[in-house]
Amino acid sequence: MIFTHDTEQALAVVVDLVNTSAATDGEEELAGLPDLRAFVERNDFSGVGELTEADLARVLGLRERFHAVFRAPDVPSAVRLINEVVGGVRTTPHLTDHDGYDWHVHFFAPGAPMGEHLAADCGMALAYVVAEGELDRLRTCEAPDCSRVLVDLSRNRCRRYCDSRTCGNRMHVAAYRARQREAVSQSPGPRPSPGGSGRDRAFAGAASLRDLPGGGSPPASPPPVG
Repeated sequence: MIFTHDTEQALAVVVDLVNTSAATDGEEELAGLPDLRAFVERNDFSGVGELTEADLARVLGLRERFHAVFRAPDVPSAVRLINEVVGGVRTTPHLTDHDGYDWHVHFFAPGAPMGEHLAADCGMALAYVVAEGELDRLRTCEAPDCSRVLVDLSRNRCRRYCDSRTCGNRMHVAAYRARQREAVSQSPGPRPSPGGSGRDRAFAGAASLRDLPGGGSPPASPPPVG
């Protein structure tokens, strides 16, 4: 495990949130409160009360800031963005084992609205990434037609695509086909057999006959004696 379980869970939420944007997926997936409720449910948030339009507006604003962290050109730029996020909320670190989970840390204050919940927990997760010198693990999918983000949690930092079953599979197939085309284009054409083809040898034989005295006709038999 690269980070603690708490941090990795919060980073997964960040990725899910950023990828709801039309800027990454081509379609807005947080268009209203029903979408926000679905987002809360699939990420199994705890301590979230009734959602409001104010919550939606705050979450959409956070989504843009989180996305900016993935696109930050350098560490100082990422630090500035993250400090703006966590500096604007009340962080109240506390241990909890709610809903049967093992002990883990929450940074949002109990009863905090949805926006503060995300800003505290997800903002601190991004802060840990930078503090550990792992900012380059926050990436954008390398597929040419995809702008979704990902967190590379592989030990050798080899993850390149947002989903191995979609973008990853498509790019591997495309690379395989490109190698096949290159191999065909570089392969030599058919080589003539030694001495040429059978037809070439027939033509050569006919030419040699034409070179004989008499234009290729066999010599006349000698007249009988006596």
